[in-house]
Amino acid sequence: MLLDEDEHGSYIMNSKDLRAVDLVPELVNIGVHSLKIEGRTKSDYYVARTTQVYRQAIDDAMAGKPFDPALLAQLAGMANRGFTHGFLQRHSAQDLQNYQQSHSVGNERLVAQLDRASDSRGDYWLDVKNGFNSDDKLLLMTPQGNHTITAATMRNEHGERLLRAPGSGYRVQLTLPAAIHQTLRDSELSCCFIIQQTSANSDTPLLQESAP
Repeated sequence: MLLDEDEHGSYIMNSKDLRAVDLVPELVNIGVHSLKIEGRTKSDYYVARTTQVYRQAIDDAMAGKPFDPALLAQLAGMANRGFTHGFLQRHSAQDLQNYQQSHSVGNERLVAQLDRASDSRGDYWLDVKNGFNSDDKLLLMTPQGNHTITAATMRNEHGERLLRAPGSGYRVQLTLPAAIHQTLRDSELSCCFIIQQTSANSDTPLLQESAP
């Protein structure tokens, strides 16, 4: 096996990520009944986010709708090393590896995860993953759909208003709108994530917001 190295180093174990969501209509048409998403070294947020995108692609294909290109950008928002169809389509070996950088890049980040409801009125405790401000535009991702929110009602454990959630390791309380609160189930709160777009030059929405 030949190993090459350039001025930046070698690129062992730096393959691009497999992204086949745009091939879902073809896979459905040839009779594929199920898809498996590899996520052994990924976070629960990554698995939930990816599953949601593929679920939409599958539902659209089954309904005879054309593929929505926005789904490609939604997956690209998460940390990745570039994308390939892998062996689902013919590619040269050069197309399968990332030779530009050895780290993952993306324009979205997970800032919080719902922990539990503090009462029955729509107040929830959040586990902060990355710092964010109370006036930031955020997206709450839930099993029932996605919602654009802000953290204007964010408070600390003493009930004091916060302008910023400092970062990982902190817990804050947030009041969610009644329309969102009514759709949430206690058993699914650990699958609810709050996302922030971090790239100022991106014109891609964080996620498609669910229709009312």
